Amino acid sequence: MMRIGIIARFDVPEAVELAGKVASFLLNRGVELSVDLKITEELPELREYGKDIRDMEVDMILTIGGDGTILRTQSLIEGKEIPILGINMGTVGFLTEVDPENVFSALEDVLIGNYAVERRTLLSVYHNGELPSALNEVVMMTRKPAKMLHIEISVDDEVVEELRADGIIIATPSGSTAYSMSAGGPIVDPRVEAFLIVPICPFKLSARPLVVSNKSVIRVKLLRKGKKAIAVIDGQYEEEINYMEEVVFKKSDHCAHFVRLSKDFYRKVREKLIEGGIDSIKG
Repeated sequence: MMRIGIIARFDVPEAVELAGKVASFLLNRGVELSVDLKITEELPELREYGKDIRDMEVDMILTIGGDGTILRTQSLIEGKEIPILGINMGTVGFLTEVDPENVFSALEDVLIGNYAVERRTLLSVYHNGELPSALNEVVMMTRKPAKMLHIEISVDDEVVEELRADGIIIATPSGSTAYSMSAGGPIVDPRVEAFLIVPICPFKLSARPLVVSNKSVIRVKLLRKGKKAIAVIDGQYEEEINYMEEVVFKKSDHCAHFVRLSKDFYRKVREKLIEGGIDSIKG
């Protein structure tokens, strides 16, 4: 018997409604179900299947929402090799796999085993101990708008840059299509074993995005006295950084796992960039 967890954006009525339909579909096919407790508050008929996300012992998790829902889910199940199948109810959804109109045919494929599991690199983060890992990126910035950071960046103990900037992004290939891309970083195939270092609005013409091996250890040090920074991990977790403190980044021993029904990274890039870019603005 397959065990599947369901997590959805509880603040979006359409996502909650779809979660209810997906739950009924799976129960009718004999699936052992676990449903996020926040969803069962909205759908009392599913209360008996309610489970805290951290306690889910399942073969797969369905997320109904956007990339933010996936990032939140991954942060809560870190260390567990549970593959995630993302159903897109967000705006762009690079990490998601299925659109709502195709969800039930996709689930039929899943139930007969017609899918693959893709591994994605996670970024370990250290500052006064280990912090939550990042699937997309870590963004360092000041707490006050319109203020700049003075930072030193080193890779494998070699200083590669010292600069003033609005902030800096350390991203995985998964995060290359997120904030990093908006800040001028390259799009990187998820199969490439690399990390990205992308300054945000640097006050230095020579400061450009860097692509480094994911076997490297990256250190970012805050150089200006009296200027605090925050490190934001996947938009889910914040850590305050003080003068002369370092944040250290390296490849995690764990991976994120995703259910894939097709190999279509470049098609997805083309479609999502058009959908989330100029054409959608014109529309």
